[in-house]
Amino acid sequence: MINKGLFLYHFPLDPFCRKVRLTLLEKGMPVQLVLTKPWERDPNFLQVNPLGTVPVLYETDGHTLSGHQAVAEYLNEIQLTPNLLGETPRGRAEIRRLTQWFDGPFYQDVVYPILMERLLKVIWTHEAPDPALIRAGRENLQKYLKYIDWLAGRRSFLGGRNLSFADLAGASHLSVLDYLGELNWQGFADAALWYAKIKSRPTFAPLLDDQVAGILPSPHYGDLDF
Repeated sequence: MINKGLFLYHFPLDPFCRKVRLTLLEKGMPVQLVLTKPWERDPNFLQVNPLGTVPVLYETDGHTLSGHQAVAEYLNEIQLTPNLLGETPRGRAEIRRLTQWFDGPFYQDVVYPILMERLLKVIWTHEAPDPALIRAGRENLQKYLKYIDWLAGRRSFLGGRNLSFADLAGASHLSVLDYLGELNWQGFADAALWYAKIKSRPTFAPLLDDQVAGILPSPHYGDLDF
C-alpha cells in the first residue's frame, strides 16, 4: 500500500460515495471524510474538482481523482488485499457487469427518483416531491429485487464466491433506500439474507451512523436483524 494521507470529499447519502467509503473500510485504509454538498457549488471544492461532483479522492501529495469506479479500482490496485475485482478475466467481467448494473440502470430507475424526490428536493430545491416519480421508483425496485434475489440464491456473494465491488455497489444503493425506509423484502428472502450479511459486516457500521439534516433514518435502518 502507498503510505499517503487520504481525504474523501463525499455526501453521506450519495450511493457512489458510499461505495468508495466501503472500499476504503474493507481495505483498512484510513481516510478523512470531508462533507461536501455538490449543489452548493463551493468555490473551494470546485478547485479540487471543477465538475463539482462527488466522490473525490485527494492525496496529500497533491494527487486528485474523481469518478466513483475509477477511485474504487485505484484503491483496489494500491492496496491489493482484499481483492474486490476478482481473480480471473471472466470473474472480473462479471463483477464489472453487476457493478455497472447497480451504478447505471438501478440508480437511474430506482435510487435517483426516490432520493431526489424524498430528500434532495427538501434540502436543495425546496420543491414539493412528485408522488408519480416516487411511485415509479418503487415499482421499478420490485423488478430489480427479483434479479438480486435470483443472484443471491445461487451465489455466496452477488459476483461469485467472494465479496466484490458488485456487493459494495449493490449494498450502497440499497442502503440509501434503507435509510429512507423504502425497502420491503417480502417475497425476496434470498436478497434479504444477502443484504443482512453485508449490512452486518463491521465495515458497514460507520454508514449506519450517518444522518442527514432534514430527514432522519428509518427506525430499522440501524437494525442488523431486520
